[in-house]
Amino acid sequence: MADSIDRFIEMLWLEHGLSDNTLSSYKTDIQQLERWLKSERQSSLLVCQRHDLLAYLAFRLEQGMKPSSTARAMSSVRRFYRYLMRESLVSSDPSLKLENPKLPKKLPSVLSEKQIDELLAAPEIDDAIGLRDKVMLELMYGSGLRVSELVTLELSQVSVAQGLVRLNGKGGKERVVPVGEYTLDYLEQYLKDARPTLDPSCRCQAVFPSQRGQVMTRQTFWHRVKKYAFSVGILSNVSPHTLRHAFATHLLNNGADLRVVQMLLGHSNLSTTQIYTHVAQHRLQSLHEKFHPRA
Repeated sequence: MADSIDRFIEMLWLEHGLSDNTLSSYKTDIQQLERWLKSERQSSLLVCQRHDLLAYLAFRLEQGMKPSSTARAMSSVRRFYRYLMRESLVSSDPSLKLENPKLPKKLPSVLSEKQIDELLAAPEIDDAIGLRDKVMLELMYGSGLRVSELVTLELSQVSVAQGLVRLNGKGGKERVVPVGEYTLDYLEQYLKDARPTLDPSCRCQAVFPSQRGQVMTRQTFWHRVKKYAFSVGILSNVSPHTLRHAFATHLLNNGADLRVVQMLLGHSNLSTTQIYTHVAQHRLQSLHEKFHPRA
């Protein structure tokens, strides 16, 4: 079975160009089901039946796993069984017509423009680490980068002269996003004065190397964001993705076109971007209720 899972993951990479993080999630989801079938049902993936998957869903619910996590896991399982059917490794697909758990409609939390200003001003730019973090925060909020795009961004992908950054997004899709003049000034200063001290040997191609001169992990940058948020009194659950949310929402609040925001974010489908319109509408409704005399 391990060979079938590995071939499935290889197929996803070859045919769909999925990122390493996405491939890892697929593999983990399928391996978790495989282990559960073996221990709880004395069964396997190749002979799994629909009632086994229903029992697995109930098990995840009893264990308190998030509906969003379970929905993603079942999406992985469906795709895996479609692959097994295509390869004639199973005679029937137990995941057909299997419903996902209902997901609550949850709006992404968004920092106000004032909170964003405070967060971006938090790093001390007198040293290389502080200036690096300042530029990373500015770039995430100013251009809407994903955290994986930010930490893996290479020097060859940045053009200070043109004010552009070329990104390799999900599924290997490339897009070019503009960088504002304010951010460019700090980026130019960082590349000239700070980055050489972080990577004296010039062996790392990442724009934002760690203190060890290596590619920074997403987890490390997440901790940096939490640290700066806490230092300015932002106690809500802040992550790097919060800056991407704020980028999209603040653009829409200030009149940007939804299609433009979709292109900047690198979303394949407009429906993915439309969640931000709900956030913007929610804020407009709050302002109306607060300030309008007839609200």
